[in-house]
Amino acid sequence: MRTRPTIAAAALTAAVTLLLSGCGGSDSEDSGKDEIAGADTGASASASPSPSSSDDGIERPEVTLPQGVKDVFEGGETGDDEKDAVLADHERNMTAIDAAITGDQAAAQPAVKFYNKDAALLSAAEYIQSFYDDDRSFVGTTRYYKREVTLLKDGAAALTYCIDGTKTYPKDRKTGKVNKSIPASADDYTFVTERLEKNDQGVWQSAKVTSGAGAEKCM
Repeated sequence: MRTRPTIAAAALTAAVTLLLSGCGGSDSEDSGKDEIAGADTGASASASPSPSSSDDGIERPEVTLPQGVKDVFEGGETGDDEKDAVLADHERNMTAIDAAITGDQAAAQPAVKFYNKDAALLSAAEYIQSFYDDDRSFVGTTRYYKREVTLLKDGAAALTYCIDGTKTYPKDRKTGKVNKSIPASADDYTFVTERLEKNDQGVWQSAKVTSGAGAEKCM
């Protein structure tokens, strides 16, 4: 990819150094571990502008993408209320992760932990931290499409979708310089398979994510 490694690739790194403990240079190694340990409880919450707030009574962490960064989600309504709820929380999760990368990592941290648990939370933490380690970010529009939900017999949900990063561009975090000279390629497409589980609050949390090159399935 021109701008972002896949979540699966990020999950292969040796360890999560900060575990969403705050922006890139936190000195507290233990604080990150303490925060991550309770992440799957879904504690604290409030409402996200993207997608719009729901009327399900759940308080969700507010998430705001910085200027110049946009997420576009296709296929959000299936006619099945449960599937639509899965897709809505998936949108909020992707926006939370993108906000942590492109905006204020510390501010987006509650939302990332709110919508992720277990292996997916570790993957998200590593994925986000990889950008700070490399002093990079991105701007532009990320498209999420071909989203298909299957409700599983054990109460969980399986979600597959594609990510199109051809309209995003790498940004140097230190200088603020954006590189728009890199041409789009097949590497800008990612195919993702995700397992989501509903917690006690009724929030669909990502529990496991696998991803890979999506050119064949997503173009």
